[in-house]
Amino acid sequence: MVGKVISGSSFSGTVGYVMKEESRILEAEGVMPPEVKDMVQDFKDQTMLNPRLKNTVGHISLSFSPKDAPKMTDALMTQIAKEYMQKMGITDTQYLLVRHLDQPHPHCHLVYNRVGDHGQTISDRNIKLRNAKVCRELTERFGLHLAPGKEAVRRERLREPDRTRYEIYDAIKEFLPKCKNWNKLEGKLKEQGIGVRYKYCGNTDRKQGVLFSKNGFEFSGSKIDRAFSFSKLDHHFGQVQQRQTALMSGLKAAAGSFRAAFAGLFGGGRSFSATGGGGGGGSQGAGSVSLGSAGSIPLPPFDSPFALSPEMMQRREGESPEEYIARITALINKAAEAMAVALMERKRRMEARSRKIG
Repeated sequence: MVGKVISGSSFSGTVGYVMKEESRILEAEGVMPPEVKDMVQDFKDQTMLNPRLKNTVGHISLSFSPKDAPKMTDALMTQIAKEYMQKMGITDTQYLLVRHLDQPHPHCHLVYNRVGDHGQTISDRNIKLRNAKVCRELTERFGLHLAPGKEAVRRERLREPDRTRYEIYDAIKEFLPKCKNWNKLEGKLKEQGIGVRYKYCGNTDRKQGVLFSKNGFEFSGSKIDRAFSFSKLDHHFGQVQQRQTALMSGLKAAAGSFRAAFAGLFGGGRSFSATGGGGGGGSQGAGSVSLGSAGSIPLPPFDSPFALSPEMMQRREGESPEEYIARITALINKAAEAMAVALMERKRRMEARSRKIG
């Protein structure tokens, strides 16, 4: 058994990664599966209990030897993971335990909130040393085989070409979660002195393989790691694009609902410019904001209970594109719902006044 501590900057990216197609949830505490966006929001809500903590995402993978696969049931894997959490001090907090099925060796991913249920901090001090110790203890306790894995290989002992091969492996492993397409990955690897070359099918322009080069050595993706073959990396980027498309669809739907509620509440005669200023009398507006392909939306007047400011709609520092779209969608939906309720209440009052006059 080997545990790998993985750095993560956002719950959106981390939960989205562990919830891939070939996976199943073993256990969840404090989050509501199966929708990724709902679980991400649950994690984020709890971080507000300790806003001073910057790195709130905990992510650890637990891998087992292929020799243990016959006995590694979901129940046993869950039991081992929960004992691991107890020994590591990951207690009284939200977590998500997901088993991946895309590799011959059994493994699972633990995502947890470093902000505990009562606002306490789940310590990550000496986490890699503690992780190695706990994994050794559990390997002996459950009679498991050692699962060396690439992460456990001591790089300083390697000779060429293996040293370079592992340098490429480490670089791809680090940058892949941050890249949404091949071009982004190529750019990141180029910064590390790693070249990318493609194999094509016959005389066509259809790609069917990828090779990575550094220090005069070149390796096919599958020789770096099975997960880095062209087909698997291409599938990964396809999944990323699908998630991005789904997020944009949600944003467009929210924007449409917002515009309809706005028109119903403030009337079609009021116009707002990109620089601010409302037309048609009444309270002055705050302008409008552009949502890219989702179009622009008018901002309610500053003094309205559903006010959205341009500052609220801006992308925050360190916020990933996925987190930004999800946050903006939630803001727009909330404002649209509030305006719809206000519109229904106004209609109710007008109908009541008409009946009274009649």
